[in-house]
Formats: sequence, C-alpha cells, structure tokens
Amino acid sequence: MPNDLGAQVRSELFKRKMKQKDLAKMLGVSGPYLSDIINGRKDGPKAQGHIEHIKKILSI
Repeated sequence: MPNDLGAQVRSELFKRKMKQKDLAKMLGVSGPYLSDIINGRKDGPKAQGHIEHIKKILSI
C-alpha cells in the first residue's frame, strides 16, 4: 500500500505542478518526514492521520 500511496501522491503533485515541499508546508511537517510517510517508513498513528490529510488535500 505505501508504494501505491507514493505513486498516487507523486502523480497528483505532478498534475498540480506542486512540489513535495509545498505539500509538506500545507501539512505543517518537514519535507523529509513527509517523504518517510509517503514511502512507508513512518506508519504510526500520527503518520496515519497525516496520510488521511494528504488524501483529502489531493483528493485521492
């Protein structure tokens, strides 16, 4: 699943001409932390909350 999330996020960011750091700023997290979430390296309860927020922001 994390790989699917990563692909979906990258695709949506590309379509919207956004950078990952723009999304991180919208979420209020650092770029490296967002990268860890997207790539499945962080998957705790807090990260799951961020994942839901990412999905809502990008409509995925």
